[in-house]
Amino acid sequence: MMIAKCKQDELLTWEDVEKMKYSWNVARESIRLAPPGQGAFREALTDFKYAGFTIPKGWKIFWNVNTTHNDPKYFPDPEKFDPSRFEGSGPVPYAFVPFGGGPRMCPGKEYARLEILVFMHNFVKNFRLKTLIPNEKIIYRSTPVPEKGLPVHLYPHGQGRI
Repeated sequence: MMIAKCKQDELLTWEDVEKMKYSWNVARESIRLAPPGQGAFREALTDFKYAGFTIPKGWKIFWNVNTTHNDPKYFPDPEKFDPSRFEGSGPVPYAFVPFGGGPRMCPGKEYARLEILVFMHNFVKNFRLKTLIPNEKIIYRSTPVPEKGLPVHLYPHGQGRI
C-alpha cells in the first residue's frame, strides 16, 4: 500500500496494513539500527569458554542486541540504512531479534507491528517535518542517538513551508 496515495478522509483497514510490506521493512531497519530493548540477562547453564575467558556455571551474562544487529556476517555494511535487507525471507533466524526469540519472544510483537504501521501511516498522511539541525551528528551510547535530540518542526499537510 502506498500511504501517499490514500485520500485524506480514507480510514486504514486491516487489509491495508497487511499490504504495508515496505513500510514494515523500513520500521524493521530502523529498529535494527536503534533497538527498543538493549539486551537481556541470562544465566550460564554450564561452564564455557568465550574469547579466552572461562564463564562459570551460574554467572549472569548480559547479551547486547546491538552486537547481533550490527554483525556484518548477517548485515553487510551494518551502519547503512537499507530496508531491502528484509525483503524475501529476510535475515537468518536469530540475527534480527528486537522482540526476542524462541519461547521468550515478546507476546506483544504483532501488536507492536500494528501500532508502528498505523502510526507511520497517519504521520506520513497528515504531516511533513523539517529537521532543525541538518546533518545532525549521531553519537553512540548504549544505542545510537542524535546528539541534540533531533529537533524538528511538524507541519500539517497544506500548512507552512519546508
